[in-house]
Amino acid sequence: MGRVTSTQIARRLRAWALELGFDRAGVACLKGAVGADSLRRWLERGDHAEMAYMAERVALRADPREVFDGATSAVCVALQYEPQVEAVTGDLWPGVARYARGRDYHNVMGKRLRKLARRIRVGFPGTETRHYVDTGPVLERDLAARAGLGVAGKNTMLLHPEAGSYFMLGEVLTSLELEPDEPLADLCGSCSLCLEACPTGALSEPYRLDSRRCISYWTIEHRGAIPAEMRSALGQWVFGCDVCQEACPHNDRLEVSPDPAFSLPASRQGLDLAALSALDEAAYQEVLRGSPMKRSRREGLRRNAALAMGNRGDLQYVPPLGRMLDDGDPVLRSHAAWALGRIGGAEAAALLLGRLGVEGEEEVSGELISALARAEERASELRAGSS
Repeated sequence: MGRVTSTQIARRLRAWALELGFDRAGVACLKGAVGADSLRRWLERGDHAEMAYMAERVALRADPREVFDGATSAVCVALQYEPQVEAVTGDLWPGVARYARGRDYHNVMGKRLRKLARRIRVGFPGTETRHYVDTGPVLERDLAARAGLGVAGKNTMLLHPEAGSYFMLGEVLTSLELEPDEPLADLCGSCSLCLEACPTGALSEPYRLDSRRCISYWTIEHRGAIPAEMRSALGQWVFGCDVCQEACPHNDRLEVSPDPAFSLPASRQGLDLAALSALDEAAYQEVLRGSPMKRSRREGLRRNAALAMGNRGDLQYVPPLGRMLDDGDPVLRSHAAWALGRIGGAEAAALLLGRLGVEGEEEVSGELISALARAEERASELRAGSS
């Protein structure tokens, strides 16, 4: 029997990946820098905001051959995550990015990648592997583009002609010599719909994402208070954002089915903004068990829920926001105050005034005073409108 070629081995590994449930698989050669120049420019502009970890191990990210001695190729995989949008009900879930409504993709893909890596080592004794899902020192998008799984769009998401951009990425680095796949050609052309749709200007130019203006950054990565100038811009978003993807024509008619692991489970369908804002630690751990939303932490999700309620402007949110005014976390009190001021009305004004009389934090008091003025102004408008 003749020697197995690098092309045959690559074909076999792609088939194994598909057997494990991935939607697409491709092979990339690790030779040469992978997205190094783009990463350095992104960091130099400060587009990574407060994500200091992105500035660590830059040389390693740029050259994945440094991950382990002998790393030569990568088997890159994609898993479709778009859930059925029409099945999402309630006031919370439209404000949660589609990938985050079901099970944590780290767990879903990680388990399958471990099986793929093990099968590679068993099938080709002496082979070394490492697998990652958004956690290792690997520029996944650039590596996946090299493997032919898509091409970077103007919104910086990876685009595929039949699969759009609603898919997660992972990879197995290996010491096997594999024949690489061909990269795809540009899919954006003159289209700029994603740039025009971004409500915060985070996509200030094609192929550039400024995290300092990105809704996903503020709702997921940022800890503590959200700057006043960003609060209304977050709209209803509580975790992540899909606006630029929703605007992309390549997502209009997808030819692939989403993995059921990413669908919203029945156990969480009853969770709404008011309930999220009131979650104690025990309920948070139980309700969001196995959810990627835990990345924001409980205090971050409650903070985001307060802003979303304020931006919706519905009087039904006044009572839950009023209860948040008594929370032990000053950040939550200040954001609840802002939201009450944005909704306005006599009830909101009374709650703000009552809290102002007992508030001990100077910064929160300032928020209460500003919010009270807005609430009273709104109350006057409502009285004038009803007369």
